[in-house]
Amino acid sequence: MTVPRTPHPPVTVSVFAQRLTATPRGARLARHLAQSQLHLWGIPYGSDVSDAVAAVVAELAANAVIHARIPGRSFELRLSLVVGSVRVEVSDTCVERRPPGPADVTPPHPLAEYGRGLVLVQELADRWEVVDREPPGKTVRAEVDVPKWLSLWRG
Repeated sequence: MTVPRTPHPPVTVSVFAQRLTATPRGARLARHLAQSQLHLWGIPYGSDVSDAVAAVVAELAANAVIHARIPGRSFELRLSLVVGSVRVEVSDTCVERRPPGPADVTPPHPLAEYGRGLVLVQELADRWEVVDREPPGKTVRAEVDVPKWLSLWRG
C-alpha cells in the first residue's frame, strides 16, 4: 500500500550579510540595516519582532565594538529569515574575550553603568548562544521567533 505524499511548502531561507566597521557608527548602522532588511522581508517596522531583532542587533553590535574591537578589523552582521524565526549573528575576530553563554548571564547591580546588554538579549531572544568561528573569532547567534500569523501574512 502506498501512502499519498502530503505536499509541503518549500523551505525558503533569506539571508542578509554585511561587514561593518568596529565603531559606534558601525553598530548604529547595523541596527538600521536590520530593521530595513526585516521590512523588505515583510516584517513591518514597529512590530514586536522588528523591535526585538533591532534591540538584539544593537546590543550584540555594541558588544562587538566595545569588548571585541581589534584595530583595522570589522565585525559582521548576518540575518537569516528561516521558517518560524529570524536568526541574528554578530561575528568578530577577537578570541581573547568571550562573552558568557546563556546559562552564565547574571543581572548587574541596579546602579551599575554597564552589563545589561546580554541580559536584554536573554529577555528578547527566544534562543541564543556563543559559538567559535573560522577564521578565529566568535559569533553570538540569537533567534527571535516569528508569530504564526506574521508568517502567514508574509505569504
